[in-house]
Amino acid sequence: MTIWRERGWVRLAIVAGALCLALVAGLAGFAWSLPPLDMSAARERSPVVLDRHGALLRPFTTPDGRWRLPVSLTDVDPRYVKLLLGYEDRRFRSHPGVDARSMARAGLQLVARGRIVSGGSTLTMQVARLIEPRGERSILAKLRQATRAVQLERAMGKDDVLTLYLALAPFGGNLEGVRAASLAYLGKEPKRLSLGEAALLVALPQSPETRRPDRFPSVARKARDRVLDRAQALALFADSEIDNARAEPVPGERRVFPSRAPQAAEAALRERPAETVHRLTLDLTLQASLETLARERAAAIGPKVSVAMVALDNSSGEVLASVGGAEYLSAERLGAIDLTRAIRSPGSALKPFIYGIAFEEGVAHPETLLQDRPSKYGLYAPENFDLTFQGMVSARQALQMSLNVPAVDLLSIIGPQRFLTRLRVAGAAVALPDATVPGLSVGLGGVGITLADLAKLYMGVARGGESLDLVRRLGDGARPETHRFLDPVTAWYLADVLRGSPPAPNAPAGRFAFKTGTSYGYRDAWAAGFDTKHTIAVWVGRADGAPVPGLVGRLVAAPILNDAFARLGVAPEAFPRPVNALVATNATLPAPLRHTRTDIAKTATSLAQQVRIAFPPDGAKLDLASSGEGVRDVLLKAQGGVTPLTWIIDGKPLGVSNSRRQASFTPDGLGFVRILVMDAKGASDSVSVRLQ
Repeated sequence: MTIWRERGWVRLAIVAGALCLALVAGLAGFAWSLPPLDMSAARERSPVVLDRHGALLRPFTTPDGRWRLPVSLTDVDPRYVKLLLGYEDRRFRSHPGVDARSMARAGLQLVARGRIVSGGSTLTMQVARLIEPRGERSILAKLRQATRAVQLERAMGKDDVLTLYLALAPFGGNLEGVRAASLAYLGKEPKRLSLGEAALLVALPQSPETRRPDRFPSVARKARDRVLDRAQALALFADSEIDNARAEPVPGERRVFPSRAPQAAEAALRERPAETVHRLTLDLTLQASLETLARERAAAIGPKVSVAMVALDNSSGEVLASVGGAEYLSAERLGAIDLTRAIRSPGSALKPFIYGIAFEEGVAHPETLLQDRPSKYGLYAPENFDLTFQGMVSARQALQMSLNVPAVDLLSIIGPQRFLTRLRVAGAAVALPDATVPGLSVGLGGVGITLADLAKLYMGVARGGESLDLVRRLGDGARPETHRFLDPVTAWYLADVLRGSPPAPNAPAGRFAFKTGTSYGYRDAWAAGFDTKHTIAVWVGRADGAPVPGLVGRLVAAPILNDAFARLGVAPEAFPRPVNALVATNATLPAPLRHTRTDIAKTATSLAQQVRIAFPPDGAKLDLASSGEGVRDVLLKAQGGVTPLTWIIDGKPLGVSNSRRQASFTPDGLGFVRILVMDAKGASDSVSVRLQ
């Protein structure tokens, strides 16, 4: 009897082994028959734009309209992960993707009740279902999920599988992933969650449409409390914590996603549409503060008026804040237009650069006396903003008072084309109407420029006359290109003069250097200012270019600029004086600098006859070493002026040119060279070129 019994057990063991082998072979064959797992859809994420510290500025939906934000384990509160594993898959860290005990329990329930009661799914199986969504609930579908789960766990680690769940889990509507759900329902990142908030986010994916808190808050509360009950049964948290979590209210609405710097975010997406994460140089705190300031001031000024602002870091050229308009969603204010990139007339905002060129070329000094009196240049007769004249004023006073006539007088000496060339050398894309010859009106707003480029010019003054290309993204690697357009002494003269500009109403004087501008017809009001560390430029007007009565830079834009600097939270610093700066009164200046020249007739014909350097042009790059025979001579050509002409190279006289107004010199080496020509009456012209 014992022998037969032993033989029976042996036969049973053989049959069981054969069945197991057959089952394994069947599973292996089933797995082999499946196509490779397609992860392309699972890897798709919503593009996000981040600030310099990694804070979310603005997310965008995926091409099919879903919110699926990038997320990692470090982005989520550890209590959420603890609750999730305790509620969904307690043996997640130990099973190979399929939990045999859970599957056995689900099988017994199927046999006992004749239907699927619980699926026995692990988190990995749920991820597999999210990667390959299928509507049916069948044994074959469950087998497919189990197979895919094992494949997933072999291909990646546990943390990677868990990260996929965090990104793909459904939360109702077009929300996918815990980060999107936390922002939409809780109005916060999932990095710091209360226990009640974490439990709610664990409960929603079980039935995302029927538990949506914005539609069914009572159902969502019950589901959350079941998660908390499970946590209490497993002793995951103290009873007091769980009781406090049950008392937390459930949010009853879906919130709007963050939308800071929306125009800048859209521009970043247009520039690199294939990237998912865009890291900008903006600072979220400053950006939010300036957006609030712009919105409040625009509302106070009037309907359809908008405010744009740019804030820069002088040391790096990084854009710290970019307010493209007062209200992004306002159709009345055309808020979707990025007004920091719109070309507008700058009014008097470019005047400092006329004075800068005049200071650099020895035409004037801050204490040089200028005449503010009725003047006519051919058919052009400039007038001051208040239609009055001040008589004899210093260049310092003329710039601080923004007098038009002295500025045009200096521009007539240095030349409109040279003025525009100098601005372009600094990296500003100054615009003129097609086929228009620049005239003297370019100094009073007869050109177009963007707010970003205006800020770049003023930042160049703050940097000692060296402008820097604006940096809008972090981590690009390449250093921004610099452009020397003023010498350091001239830049200090301008900073010193502009720091004494009359302050905005009810604002303290001398906090920072600034200049305002008002375009023709009261269409644009400007204010740009800088200290040693930061530069801020402000534009106020209507996006459609319509006039706004009373829109004056000093009265409207300057107060906004003052408040913007106050929100930086940094005390302004004085600019250190260069050792070779000439600090003097008018009486102690050298005689040629006490007054501007009065021997130049102010007519169009005479202006055309002033001495000009025809070759090389200002800002040119001359290739002098390409032949391999050393540095060649540089040819110099001039036009106009009264002969003989004197050429000066980097401060050293070259000699008198011939009657053909030509000369040449042999440079000492490669690099930047300043070339100046002076005619017999003392009129001069200069250019800066690079020899390479």
